[in-house]
Amino acid sequence: MSIGSQEKPNISHYLGIDFGQAKVGLALADEETKIAFVYTTLKNDKNFLENMIKIIEKENVSKIIIGIPSYNNQKEAVYEGKKLGELIKKVLPEIEIEYQNEMFSTKMAQANLLEKGMKNVGKFDDSESAKIILQSWLDKA
Repeated sequence: MSIGSQEKPNISHYLGIDFGQAKVGLALADEETKIAFVYTTLKNDKNFLENMIKIIEKENVSKIIIGIPSYNNQKEAVYEGKKLGELIKKVLPEIEIEYQNEMFSTKMAQANLLEKGMKNVGKFDDSESAKIILQSWLDKA
């Protein structure tokens, strides 16, 4: 290492996912501070998995927390969330996958965004919801 330069520490991150049919919200938290922050929203299209894997590798993600509903009338959403976890595990077997109750996360995300004075909250609620899901998991971990 040269004088005056600093190497970036290799900090592992947790990735929170709010998985939707059209969009997927992502949030990150590092293992040290355990504070979740909004990362980005990806389109749930044919490039979704490839784009997410790039983020997982770039951000040194060690664990992924996927939000799934806890209510019985959302069995398809639970299935899709768990299917996503299995798919990630198949491609990146070293990554730990956990699931977190996402009940009311979208409503809470929209309320947070409105409180901040944002308009068009529907554009931004996915990543905010992922942040809420991840922070809920961090708070109980």
